[in-house]
Amino acid sequence: MRGFSQGEISSAPLLAAVDATSQVHLIIGSNPLAATRCAKCLEIGAKPIVIAPENGDVPYTLAQRIEDGSVQWIRRGFKDDDLQTLGREEVDRVVDMVFVTLGGDNPLSSHISKLCRRLRIPVNVSDAPELCTFTLLSTHSDGPLHIGITTSGRGCMLASRLRREIASFLPPDFGTAVDRLGSVRKRIWEEDRAAGLTESIFEAEDDDSTAQKHTFNALVRSEDVTAAKNRRMRWLSQICEYWPLRRLAAINDSDIDAILAAFSSRNSVSALNSNEAHTCRGKGKIILAGSGPGHPDLLTRATYHAIKHADIILADKLVPAPVLELIPRRTEVHIARKFPGNADQAQEEFLSMGLDALRRGKQVLRLKQGDPYLYGRGAEEYDFFRKAGYAPVVLPGITSALSAPLFAGIPPTHRSTADQVLICTGTGRKGVAPEPPSYVPTQTVVFLMALHRLSSLVESLTTCPADVMASRIVWPKETPCAVLERASCPDQRVIRSTLEHVCQAVEEEGSRPPGLLVVGASCHVLHKPSDRRWVVEEGFRGLDELRNEVDTAVIEGPGAPGYEVQ
Repeated sequence: MRGFSQGEISSAPLLAAVDATSQVHLIIGSNPLAATRCAKCLEIGAKPIVIAPENGDVPYTLAQRIEDGSVQWIRRGFKDDDLQTLGREEVDRVVDMVFVTLGGDNPLSSHISKLCRRLRIPVNVSDAPELCTFTLLSTHSDGPLHIGITTSGRGCMLASRLRREIASFLPPDFGTAVDRLGSVRKRIWEEDRAAGLTESIFEAEDDDSTAQKHTFNALVRSEDVTAAKNRRMRWLSQICEYWPLRRLAAINDSDIDAILAAFSSRNSVSALNSNEAHTCRGKGKIILAGSGPGHPDLLTRATYHAIKHADIILADKLVPAPVLELIPRRTEVHIARKFPGNADQAQEEFLSMGLDALRRGKQVLRLKQGDPYLYGRGAEEYDFFRKAGYAPVVLPGITSALSAPLFAGIPPTHRSTADQVLICTGTGRKGVAPEPPSYVPTQTVVFLMALHRLSSLVESLTTCPADVMASRIVWPKETPCAVLERASCPDQRVIRSTLEHVCQAVEEEGSRPPGLLVVGASCHVLHKPSDRRWVVEEGFRGLDELRNEVDTAVIEGPGAPGYEVQ
C-alpha cells in the first residue's frame, strides 16, 4: 500500500540506465569482487582502472584482462588526488564512477566515500549500503531490453532470484520484438512527419520511466484534427499495451506491414447491407462470450470450452492477456483495432470478418471483456448476425461492475450503508456524456468506461446547473470513491479517494486500463478513511494463491504418498 499526502517525499531510489561508454571507472582492490566489477565495466563500454598494491594473488580473470590491456592496474595504494587525475580529459580528469571492494569495515572505504560525495562522484562500497550513492542491479539483457532488480543492498541473492523468475516469464528472444516494435514506431513517426501529419508525436511518452497518461484511452473527437491524424501511432500504442507477450514476441514482417498499412486512409471496412446478408446461408456457427473481469480462473466453463474449439477468435482489445494465452496456437486470432476515435470502424471490421468466416463454415468466437450484454454491444452484434442468418449462442461473463468492487474490498451493498446498486456508463454514443445520476446516500454507483473523462464526470456529479437543481441532487465532494483497474489480475490497482481528490490522483498516478469508478459510502465499509487525499494499493494474488493451495492439497491430500488419516 502506498499513501500520498501534501509534501510527502518518497524514499525509493532513482533507477536509471546510464550510458557509460568510454567512462573511466576506478576499482579499489584486486579481489574477486574487483574482477567482477571490471568485467561489468568492460561489458558496458567503460574503461576500468584498478588501484591496489601488489600484496596478494590476483584472480585469474582479472590477471588475464590486465595482461591483454583491457584493464589498467596501478600497483599502489589509493591516493586522494586519484579521483581528479585519472579521469577523461573532457571532464577535467575527474573519474566518472568509483567501486570500493574493500568492505565497509575498512577505514579507507569510509574515507573514499566521503571524498566522492564531496566531489559528486558516484561511489559504490561493497557490503556498506550507507556508504554508497548507488548500487548495481541484478540485470537481464536481451537486445534493447534490459530488466534490473534491486533490493537496495538488503538481499542480493534474492534480487538474483527475482531477476531469473521475471526473465523466465518472458517469451524467448523478446528483445527482438522490442527492437522490431521500436523500428515500427520510428518509421511511423518519420513517415507521418514527412507527410505533414504531425508536429510532435512522441512528446513526453518517449521515456521508459513515464506511466501511461490518464488520457491513454481518451476519446478522439472529430474536431481534434491532430489526434485523428496520429491514428497509426495510437494503434501501435494499443498493440503494445493489450497484445499478449507471446503474440508480441512472434511479430513478423507481415504483421509490421499490416500495422504500417493500417489507417493509412480514412476508408474503413463497410458493413454488408441487410439484403445481401439475408441471402447468405452456411454451416458456420458463432458464439458471443464474455471473458469476465480479467483472471482466467473467472471464465465460465462454457467460454473456456469455446476458446479451445473455435476456428477463429475475434477478441476485444481489453480481453486480458492471461485469457488470450489460453487460445491454442493453431487458432486464428484477431484483436480489435479499437482505440478512441476508431471504435465504430473497428466494430464494422469485426462484423465483416465474422460474417466472412461464417460463410466459410467456420466456428467463430466473438470474445468480449466482462459480460457481452453489459455495455458490450452484445445485443447489436447478436442482431447483426441473426439478420445474416447466423443467430449466435450467447455465453455470459462475470461483469467487472460487480466483481471488481469485490476484489477491491468494496461491498456494493451493506446493511445500513448501501441498499441499492446503480451501474452506469461514463461514455454515451459518439462520446456524449450521459446524464449523471442524482445523489442517493444509500446508493453505490459503478461507472464503467468513465476514466478517460473522469474530470468532466466528477464535475457533473458535484455541480448542477441552476435550471435543473430541482430535479437532481448533487453529490458531496467528500463522498468516498475508488478507481479500480485490471481487477482480479496480478497488476490490479486500487486508488481510494473522494470525489474531491480522485481526478488529481488519477492524473498523478497515470492510467492502467481497463478500469472503473465506484462511488458511494460502501467504499469505506471495509476501508476506513484516512487523512491522506488518496491511497494506492498495488497487486492482487488472491486467485493465484488459492489455486496453489488447491494444487498443494490435491498433491498432499488423501491418496498421496505419505498421507495418513489421523
